Amino acid sequence: MPSTISVHYMSLRQSPDRGSDASGPKQSSVSSHGRQRNSSSSICKDFLRKFVDNELLTSSLEDWFSGHSEDCGFKKPAFDVPFDLSELQNFDYAIEGVTFQQLVRMPNALHASTSDIFEATAHLALEDFLHASIKGLWETFWGPDESMPFSVACIHSTSSKFYPAEKAISSGRLDGVCATAFGGVVNVQGDLNKLDFDLNNVYDSAAEWIKKHAQITVSSIDRVWNKLGNANWGDIGTLQVLLAIFHSMIQFCGAPKYSLDELATEHSSRLQSRRSERHLVGRQANTNGLFRFQQQSHSPEIVEVQEEGAVNVKPKEILKLEVGSVVLMEDADWQKGFQINDILTDSEPPIYSATPVEEPTKTHLLYVGSSPSHLEPAWEDMNSWYQVQRQTKVLTLMKQRGISSRYVPQMVASGRVVHPGPCNKPNSSGSCGHPWCSTPILVTSPVGETISNLIRNGLFGVEDALRCCHDCLSALAAASTAGIRHGDIRPENVIRVSNGSRHPYFALIGWGHAILEDRDRPLMNLFFSSTFALQEGKLCAASDAESLIYLLYFCCGGVCPELDSVEGALQWRETSWSRRVIQQKLGDVSAVLKAFADYVDSICGTPYPMDYEIWLRRLRRTINEDHGKEIDTSS
Repeated sequence: MPSTISVHYMSLRQSPDRGSDASGPKQSSVSSHGRQRNSSSSICKDFLRKFVDNELLTSSLEDWFSGHSEDCGFKKPAFDVPFDLSELQNFDYAIEGVTFQQLVRMPNALHASTSDIFEATAHLALEDFLHASIKGLWETFWGPDESMPFSVACIHSTSSKFYPAEKAISSGRLDGVCATAFGGVVNVQGDLNKLDFDLNNVYDSAAEWIKKHAQITVSSIDRVWNKLGNANWGDIGTLQVLLAIFHSMIQFCGAPKYSLDELATEHSSRLQSRRSERHLVGRQANTNGLFRFQQQSHSPEIVEVQEEGAVNVKPKEILKLEVGSVVLMEDADWQKGFQINDILTDSEPPIYSATPVEEPTKTHLLYVGSSPSHLEPAWEDMNSWYQVQRQTKVLTLMKQRGISSRYVPQMVASGRVVHPGPCNKPNSSGSCGHPWCSTPILVTSPVGETISNLIRNGLFGVEDALRCCHDCLSALAAASTAGIRHGDIRPENVIRVSNGSRHPYFALIGWGHAILEDRDRPLMNLFFSSTFALQEGKLCAASDAESLIYLLYFCCGGVCPELDSVEGALQWRETSWSRRVIQQKLGDVSAVLKAFADYVDSICGTPYPMDYEIWLRRLRRTINEDHGKEIDTSS
C-alpha cells in the first residue's frame, strides 16, 4: 500500500430514474418565488459543474489550515472527530449480524509496486470495497427487495464526469483518479445559503465559505484492509467509512426501514445474555458490541497486612547445577544420571537441558525443586514447587487419562536428588541434614528453545507465528479432553522443537499451574493472563485462547505497555480490543490469525466451549499440512 494518503472525493450517485414521474413534466404556473428558486438551482449546478479540480481548492485552504493548526498549538487535534468511539461502538453493535459481500479484488501490499497494474488493482479494490459496503447496508437497512439506487464511481480531476474504475482504466484516465487503503472521513456542515456562488471564482468562493461558515470534523486515518488484502470489517477505520456511507445514503434516499436501535433489538437477546455472562455493563451505559469491561467498585489488588511477631524465615536455597555436571536421581527402584548440557532460561528456578548418561543420543528438560523443610508449605519456594511437584502431578494425570500429543510434554522420570556422602534420613519421605537431601527432580520430553529466546535473537518469523498458534491450540485441545487448562501461557512456557527435522514444531510446557478443578487458581500475569482471570481469579473456557492471542501479539511485535496494576492491565485490554489493535496487528501476519482473534474476542469471559477443531483445520490449511499424515514419534 502507498505510505501516503491521497485526497479523494467519494460520491454516491442516485440513479437518474429514482423519484422521477413516468408521465413526464407537469404543466403548471410558476410564481416569481419559484423562478428565483429554479434560478438558484441552476446557478448551483453550474457552480458544481466548474468545481472539478480538488488541488485548486486545497491550495486555497493551505494557509488557513496551517494557521488553524498553529492556533491549536499541537496540544490537541486541529479538528474534532465526526464520530466518537461510543457512536462507532453503537453502530458496530447494530451491524454485528450484517454479512458483507466477500471481496475478490483486494491488493496485496507484500507484492506492491509502483506499476500501472498495481495502481489499477488498487482502484478496482477500493471500488469493490465501497460497493460491498453500500450493498450490505442497503440490503440490511432498506431491504433486499428493492433495487439498490446507488453506484460507485470516481471523479476525474480534469472532468466532472463520474468514472467507474473499470472505465477509467480502459480509457487511460488512471493518472487523475486517486485511491487509498490506511480510510478517513471528512464531514463538512454549514448553511449553503451563505455560500457565494461566484461562477468566475468557484474555488475561492468555496474556500471562503469553509473558513467562515462551515463546521468541519475529520477522523483519524485507519486502514480499511490489511497488508494481505483482506477487508478489515469491524475495525475502526472501516466502521468510520461505513457509518459515513450510512449517513450519506440517508441523505440521498431518506430514512431507512430499520433504525440502528431496531436492528440491534433483533439480536439483542443473544448478545445481552452473553454480556450478562461476561459481567459487562448494561446497554444504557454502553450500547455497543465491542469488548468492554465493568469497572469494579473495589480494588482487586492484594493489600499487604503487617502482622505483629512475624518471623523472618528464609526458604532453603534451590540447588543450582552447572553445565557439564552430572546429577543423580533416585526413584523407588533405581538410580539414573543426567548430564547438564545447557541452562535454557534465566528465570528462577531455571530449566536445564540434560542428557541421560546411559543414553547420550537423547536430550530432555530437567527441573530441580527446592529441598523440603520442616516449615509450613507457605514458606517453601512455591515457584519451584509448582514447577516440579505440581507439574509432576499434572503430567502423571495426563498420562493416566491417555493424553498423548507431541505438543504436550511427556514425563520421562521423576524422583529425588542423590547427594554425595552418607544419608541418614529417618525414612523415604524424610530428610537428613544435607542441603540437597530429598530435593525433587522432574525430567520431561521434548526439549527446545523458548519463544522468549527466539524473539530476543530475532529468530521468530511469520511462519513461526502460524505454527505456534496451531501447535499451542493442539496442546490446549488435547488437554481439554481431560478437563485440564493450562493457565500460564507466556513466552517462557512455549518451546520450538527442532530434533534435526525440516519442520520444527512448538510444544506448550510449564503445566505446573494447570487448572484441574474449580478450586484451583491460575498464576496471574498482568500482560498474558486472560481478562476473566484478572477479574475473577479463575479461568473460563476461552481464557487459555485469550492468553494465546496476547502471546502471538507480543511475538509479532505488538507494543507491550508498562503495566503495574490489575486496573491498568484491564484498561489496556479494554482499549486494545475496542480499537481492534490486536486484530490489526495479527492481520498483518495472517488473515486466519486475525479471524481467530475476532473469534476469541467474541467469546471472552463466557462459559461457551472453545471450538478448537475448526481453527486447527484452518491453520493446517494455512501452513500446508493437509497433505497426508505425519508420524507422531512422541507417542
